[in-house]
Amino acid sequence: MKWNSQDIQLFIKEREYIDTAVVPLYPVSFREDMKQSVSMTEFIQLLSGQLEKQFKGRLLMLPGISYLKTLSEDKLTSDLKEWEDELISQGFKHIFYITSDSDWKTVEDKLTGGLIWMPSIPLENMDDQYKNSILDDQVKQLLNLFVRKWQNND
Repeated sequence: MKWNSQDIQLFIKEREYIDTAVVPLYPVSFREDMKQSVSMTEFIQLLSGQLEKQFKGRLLMLPGISYLKTLSEDKLTSDLKEWEDELISQGFKHIFYITSDSDWKTVEDKLTGGLIWMPSIPLENMDDQYKNSILDDQVKQLLNLFVRKWQNND
């Protein structure tokens, strides 16, 4: 379910069946890696949209969290801990962060939720058919990962 009025109405009605929250993480940089951070954000936005379609009714896709690449690890993890505390208090059993920023791998052990790192694929110069094919392949990998994690924790 997406973070929009229509889906949230359904979420409220069916809340007991929706046990998973997914939080996309979007890096923002105005330095020499600006183009790379834009590419990572675009990739994760597209991937998150496809993932939500596959698991509508099982997960809530939250709006992505944008963060400055220059923030310290402590600041980044403390902000996400606040999100985790709130999501857990609201009854979510599974929390996943999805990102293309490999910097998150260094703080993964400080998070309660699972970190899913997907290397960014530059999609800006691809035609739509090829882009969709690549996204479908990536989503298939994620589907298996989610199902395994749900089976291990349920």
